[in-house]
Amino acid sequence: MRNTVSIQSKNEAAENDTAPALLVVGHGTRDPRGVKEFHELMQLLRERNPSLPVEGGFIELSRPPISECVDRFAEAGSRRVAAVPLMLLAAGHAKDDIPATLVREGTSHPEMSFQYGRALGIRPELLELMDERISAVVSEEEKAETAVLVVGRGSSDPDANSDISKLTRLFYEGRPYPIVESAYVSMTPPNLAAGLDRCRRLGAKRVVVFSYFLFTGVLEERIREQAKTFAGDNPEIEVRYAGYFGPHEKVAELLIERYEEAVEGDIRMNCDVCVHRVALPGFEEKVGAPATPHYHPDEDGHEHGHDHGHHHH
Repeated sequence: MRNTVSIQSKNEAAENDTAPALLVVGHGTRDPRGVKEFHELMQLLRERNPSLPVEGGFIELSRPPISECVDRFAEAGSRRVAAVPLMLLAAGHAKDDIPATLVREGTSHPEMSFQYGRALGIRPELLELMDERISAVVSEEEKAETAVLVVGRGSSDPDANSDISKLTRLFYEGRPYPIVESAYVSMTPPNLAAGLDRCRRLGAKRVVVFSYFLFTGVLEERIREQAKTFAGDNPEIEVRYAGYFGPHEKVAELLIERYEEAVEGDIRMNCDVCVHRVALPGFEEKVGAPATPHYHPDEDGHEHGHDHGHHHH
């Protein structure tokens, strides 16, 4: 009898020693190229971390849904999962939908435990990668007379929107570009045309547009098109397009850092100016509002999801 007890505790010890599986939670896109780029990033993660079980899924629009990833981990015998949101900034998805989704997964997999990491956030590695992308279309000699327009996704979350202003300022610091402005492609002003017009009024003769996006998709394509349209309508100003981050080793490294932080560390959400904790003008009703899971169209129960009050058009 004593032997079985010791064997059991050995197994438990072995289980506790194994690193949790990494679940990467993406937003999802209707664009198959964006989905392909997401899976390329997952491949980079696996190649760089061969002993780590990695699954990547989406909260909406693309397959596989999160529940499918968790089921695969369960079948493979993973009992601990660390989830990292593949979001550049923490807005509603990272603060609300994903934590609620993990609570739901915990309920359907009581044998598993879940830890939650932070969004990628404002990081020097990402500013460096942005610099690389912009330097690919602007020569060193041209930089001192080139304005940069950083275009964020745009959110109903003031905290995430303000992060675009912060990273724009950080990108300006210590670099030769005389003007670095920000704009948003959806949900909040200034839009791309207004951002480009501001650069023009500030005297820029050349503007390079960077999409602050991980992957291509409907919105990234829209930024590209709108930049082209503005350039056509304003021949006195040259507009170049520097693209977006894409599946890159720097992003993979940052994900692993967020994973390690989730496993070992003390995760701090940015709560100082979070709409769920602080009454910001016009967002007072969000204080203390309950988080609700995002139902993926491929998951059971998504018919309840239509009153989520959060729609992308």
